Amino acid sequence: MDFLEAIAQRPFLLDGGLSTWLGVKNYDLSDELWSARLLLQAPAAIVDAHGDFIRAGADVITTASYQATEAGFAKRGVDRQEFRGLLHRSVALAREAIDRAEQPRTVYVAASVGPYGAMLADGSEYRGNYGLTVRELVRFHRDRLLVLAEAGPDVLALETVPDVREAEALLTALAGVGLPAWLSYSIRGEQTCAGQPLEEAFALAADLVGVNCCAPRDVPHAVALAANTGRPVVAYPNKGPIEPWPEPRLIGGCCDTTPADIASISARRP
Repeated sequence: MDFLEAIAQRPFLLDGGLSTWLGVKNYDLSDELWSARLLLQAPAAIVDAHGDFIRAGADVITTASYQATEAGFAKRGVDRQEFRGLLHRSVALAREAIDRAEQPRTVYVAASVGPYGAMLADGSEYRGNYGLTVRELVRFHRDRLLVLAEAGPDVLALETVPDVREAEALLTALAGVGLPAWLSYSIRGEQTCAGQPLEEAFALAADLVGVNCCAPRDVPHAVALAANTGRPVVAYPNKGPIEPWPEPRLIGGCCDTTPADIASISARRP
């Protein structure tokens, strides 16, 4: 059963903060590549971290590719071909973790696609307004989307998007890729981080829409607006009281959310 068919049948539990958990496990992520650096230097650590979330009850795990960009890895001497291999590795490591966890349920893989601001590693994904055109952003995202899709995830996670213009670019770049995708925004209050109304943001035609990497208090209003689109809703805020909002089909946590937090949510599922 494919991902969209599956979530139409029941709500799914997403994992938590992969980078948070790797940090708890004493991996130093204090550089511009963040957790993506471990794709190159410690892939086994990523498998182990994914496995912890799977055993905690996650139905969907998100790959360590959020901050993996060709420009970012080029600064470390990684050429284009090796970079493409690392994107494939991010999906393969998630599949390996699923196999090793030996759970009776199906666990799906979401390939993480962070915004342009993630590459800058300066907090721009919480501001947007990069000064780039939509065409320039399409060019930035297109190849990475194609390579991740080749690796065979179940869904693409276009996440922590601060700006409607970048959302437009991502969805344009997604054309012809052939995979479902969710589009989740970083928000403050009732607006995207770039200051646009959420109604405008959620109107863009992704398979799922919602929010992530935001304050839990901002989620209920955003979820209600996203549900008005008639599309499945995704919500995974930063650590805090994560409620079983009835509208979302995909619920989890982002920064500072550990496997213990995901296990707690799992225990409260119907």
